[in-house]
Amino acid sequence: MKKGIHPENYRPVVFRDMSVDHAFLVRSTAVTSDTIVWEDGNTYPLVKLEISNKSHPFFTGKQKMLDSAGRVERFNKKYAKK
Repeated sequence: MKKGIHPENYRPVVFRDMSVDHAFLVRSTAVTSDTIVWEDGNTYPLVKLEISNKSHPFFTGKQKMLDSAGRVERFNKKYAKK
């Protein structure tokens, strides 16, 4: 690997989805001043998220389906050649 191209502060970081109180520990270079004591008793930097896969409508199945067929029909009806 090339020297000097990788970040120096690649470390374990806790990401927490504040809307559903879901947290996960991964390695990252994210910069933050918050910390948290994790399940293993160690203190890690904390990054607060507004949305993750546990709260996003696409992943939770609560996504609103658009009526695309109705929209196409209305468009064709409105702009049909006379």
